[in-house]
Amino acid sequence: MPRTTLCAAALLAVLATTPQVRVGGSGRQAFVAVPTSAECSLTWVGREDEIEVFLASGRVLKMEDVPIGVTKPQRATLEPGPVARFAWKPIKPGYSKGFMESYRAEIAAYKLDRMLDLHMVPPIVEREFNGRNGAAVMWIENTRGWNLKQPPQGPQPTWSRQITRMKMFDLLIANIDRNEGNLIYDADWHLFLIDHSRAFTNKKDLKGLEPLGRVDRQLWDKMAALGVPDLEAGLGTWVSTDDLKALLIRRDRMATVIKDMVAKRGETGVFYD
Repeated sequence: MPRTTLCAAALLAVLATTPQVRVGGSGRQAFVAVPTSAECSLTWVGREDEIEVFLASGRVLKMEDVPIGVTKPQRATLEPGPVARFAWKPIKPGYSKGFMESYRAEIAAYKLDRMLDLHMVPPIVEREFNGRNGAAVMWIENTRGWNLKQPPQGPQPTWSRQITRMKMFDLLIANIDRNEGNLIYDADWHLFLIDHSRAFTNKKDLKGLEPLGRVDRQLWDKMAALGVPDLEAGLGTWVSTDDLKALLIRRDRMATVIKDMVAKRGETGVFYD
């Protein structure tokens, strides 16, 4: 599929609206200008299987440190192929600095993204490198970072719906580590979600997570339809049974929150169709 067609299709997949974009921080909202170029970085939709194979087996030409992120990943440059680089995250499952972390959670986030047709988490596979297992995360080229003091405001309604979908995803997987360091977007205003090594834990409540302001009905219908068999089939290799059950408990608590929102504001004031 040509890149322009792929990007247009991806853009249509994230249509809806929310009244205001706010992810953390406080004080007066500020916005940055729309990027002037329009190079789309959402290049993997429809090519996931090919990219996964290359991430797992492509020859690494160079490995370098990446001076960002709390987990201190490295970045690999690959031989010529469908992907130029990947972030290497050999995070051994266990507690670090008071948080449960695992490279398996990175893979689970991508797998769930595919189950939900979210198209916001880049391809991620398990890989062995220099005797260590870890997550090989497709490096998304040509992106911009997020500044909480001047958060980006893309064209509406597409941009605001992406923010809503991000919040819904983070609540479902208990991602406690969403911050400006792992929020990136391209010049075509696609929002990408990376760094989920602290998600998929046994956390059963929604405390400490960004609350919903609106709800994407299409995404919520897919989340509401998830059951134990679906999750075990899609995520069972990467997430424990107890943590999958905790995910469903959080989903049910999201349902309660959404029901209360509808009772106060009506469906048209809550859902985006």
